[in-house]
Amino acid sequence: MADNARAKRLADLIREVVAQKLQRGIKDPRLGSHVTITDTRVTGDLREATVFYTVYGDDEERAAAAAGLESAKGVLRSEVGRAAGVKFTPTLAFVADALPDTAKTIEDLLDKARASDEKVREASAGARYAGDADPYRKPEDEDGEPGADRDKDGDAAG
Repeated sequence: MADNARAKRLADLIREVVAQKLQRGIKDPRLGSHVTITDTRVTGDLREATVFYTVYGDDEERAAAAAGLESAKGVLRSEVGRAAGVKFTPTLAFVADALPDTAKTIEDLLDKARASDEKVREASAGARYAGDADPYRKPEDEDGEPGADRDKDGDAAG
């Protein structure tokens, strides 16, 4: 089993090699400039690599990019083997990264919360307290004035 640092270095190398090859070496029109390699993870035994990618475009372009990556898998693996110089070149698995979709969902939820906060702010603009502004009881002195347990400076007596 390889150490984590070696697996991390190999994952970084795979990410760079695959990204460069997609940008310059693959002539497949399905893999145009709208495919971005976001992350790569390698198993502890350095036998399998998962490459995460995103596609700028609609669902049809995402499906085409997935098919293009599957067809280019052998060429990309050969290029990784040439660059890595390891005894066994890891197999590549391409997975669409869910991060952009998750980020969009979070942004939508935050926008919804901001709109709700604005409605509450508008509703409370002219509102007043139902009772006194200070709802806490204070001890009264003999004259009926609050603050009997305070001295002249306002400090607690005691």
